[in-house]
Amino acid sequence: QVQLVESGGGLVQAGGSLRLSCAASGRTFSSYPMGWFRQDPGKEREVVAAITWSGGRTYYAESVKGRFAISRDNAKNTLYLQMNSLKPEDTAVYYCAAARRGSGSQVVGPSARASDFGSWGQGTQVTVSS
Repeated sequence: QVQLVESGGGLVQAGGSLRLSCAASGRTFSSYPMGWFRQDPGKEREVVAAITWSGGRTYYAESVKGRFAISRDNAKNTLYLQMNSLKPEDTAVYYCAAARRGSGSQVVGPSARASDFGSWGQGTQVTVSS
């Protein structure tokens, strides 16, 4: 099992930027695809971005494409999400997650689901004011 701790959330005005970090410990971080999800109260947890173990391939939800960038530093066991041009509709709790052992390539693509990921951080609140 891998332990994940997010940081970097906060309150920002529309058009601003934030950088989320996710520090991993335990299971070999570099071996698995990783993802960022977000969730509003009363809504399903949705994938925002995902990245392969090597960082060579990424996926973005249409709603954030061109504004967000996912990256990872395997030497530092850290996952990042750079969020630019933030909008009020980006307001949510953001979670980082590690894919389950044996998960297929679909976890870095439009078919990714929360159930494909087995380890989760506690979440960090992002609030974008208009």
